[in-house]
Amino acid sequence: MGYWGYYVVGRSEQPLAELDALAGAPGMVLQAMAPDGWQVWEYPSGDGDVGSMNRLARETGAPALFGYVMDSDCVVVEAAAPESGVWTTCLARAAMAGYLGESEEGLTVDDYFLEPADAAERAVAWAAEAGHTVVAGPLLDVLTANPDPPPLSASLERGDPQAENLLFRFLDRLGVVPL
Repeated sequence: MGYWGYYVVGRSEQPLAELDALAGAPGMVLQAMAPDGWQVWEYPSGDGDVGSMNRLARETGAPALFGYVMDSDCVVVEAAAPESGVWTTCLARAAMAGYLGESEEGLTVDDYFLEPADAAERAVAWAAEAGHTVVAGPLLDVLTANPDPPPLSASLERGDPQAENLLFRFLDRLGVVPL
């Protein structure tokens, strides 16, 4: 059985877990600190809600991102920034399609999440608001990849290929949390 839970990414001078926007997620664990006050917190939970990333972006005045990992197979990525707004996509799309199945209305993964090219463009704007200049190509590579990237640093390594690694590759490409 793989991992179920959230990774919460934001920038603040105080610990994200202490902010009102995340008050409904007790027991969050700091996973990484990065330059300029960027933080990654983990909230292991297969059910429930970690809070509002839109509220977190407003409270910190900086972009915020949630990655909800589903059994280490795929990741729902929700992002918000005070100026560029909210967007949602996923990593490991084929696995996500399997989780969604086919609805009675014939909806597919593309009906629920931004398509990779659109998500890459929104991610470029998100990164710009975070003070990082990035290009869409490397982000698109992650958005269309299977969960088989090279191992992460020792502090974040999970071992076997897992969708969590795609999330950390995505954060690296955004210029937020380097691998």
